[in-house]
Amino acid sequence: MTSDSGREGIPAATIIIFRNAPDGAAPEVLMTVRSRELTFAGGMAVFPGGRVDPADYALGETVAAKAGLSPDEAAHQIAAVRETLEETGLALGLKGDITAASATAARAMLAETGALAPVLDAFGWQLDLAQITPFARWFPKNENIARVYDTRFYLANLGTGDVDVSIDHAENTRLFWTSAQGALDAAARGEIKLIFPTRRNLERLALFASYEEARAQAEAIPVRTIMPQVVEEGGQSWLTILGDAGYPVTAELLENVARG
Repeated sequence: MTSDSGREGIPAATIIIFRNAPDGAAPEVLMTVRSRELTFAGGMAVFPGGRVDPADYALGETVAAKAGLSPDEAAHQIAAVRETLEETGLALGLKGDITAASATAARAMLAETGALAPVLDAFGWQLDLAQITPFARWFPKNENIARVYDTRFYLANLGTGDVDVSIDHAENTRLFWTSAQGALDAAARGEIKLIFPTRRNLERLALFASYEEARAQAEAIPVRTIMPQVVEEGGQSWLTILGDAGYPVTAELLENVARG
């Protein structure tokens, strides 16, 4: 572990997408299993997302004032929208004449252009960032890992459970819906693997009986940057996080931690 206070992270955005469970049970969230070939979190189950691109910042500059956001925050939310369409085929955070067919066509165009702005122009869509709620921010700057992301997490809601998603055949190998507790149980059985931030966020999400409960907590607790720290206790090393940021579990034995 290091303590490089000047270390910069790669700006990134991740979106936690809710849907109603078909049987009325706990809400489900969408997760993706990343390709084992990827440098960061290869083979791990995570939420859809990725780095903030220059085109996201450019678009953020043009829409920030109207959305009531800083250009930087707008860029991160735009990245979340773009990555969701790119990785899953879902058109979230957007408004206009959006159908399954147009979302598929827009996804194909996004794959060609690599930027959201020309897609919006081509399909006559607009951003609707009010659909997205800031949830958390994780920046493991003190961890000795090769690639450090400064990641903002957002919440969004599909409502209905009757939605088709498909992998992008580039960064992920599987998309699946699961309750937060179901994902934790699957990890305990060895069916999926979770990195430290994903596990902590799933534990937090498992507290909620609905998307509305999750959003209410997110709005009640100001987003603070979580920078995990190692502490020694009882002769053992623990990776710890803030104790007042809404997380029910704030420490894990370092020897058990899976990193990116």
